[in-house]
Amino acid sequence: MCWDDPVRERKPCLGDLSDEQWALVEPAITARKTAHPWVSGHEGNYAMCEIVNAIRYQGRTGVQWVFLPHDL
Repeated sequence: MCWDDPVRERKPCLGDLSDEQWALVEPAITARKTAHPWVSGHEGNYAMCEIVNAIRYQGRTGVQWVFLPHDL
């Protein structure tokens, strides 16, 4: 699950996915990445749940990508 990541260094934000929400989203993301590994460009350096959290943060706040918090 998203919160079980031992490397996680940041505190949760208000809009982060809960474990229950991640459990609903994760199978679709994993299936898409498995079927099309060359499309995502994700090299596995970051947890997918953190990437989804960053996308949700950007979508909710409207902040430009370059202004995302450094730990997100």
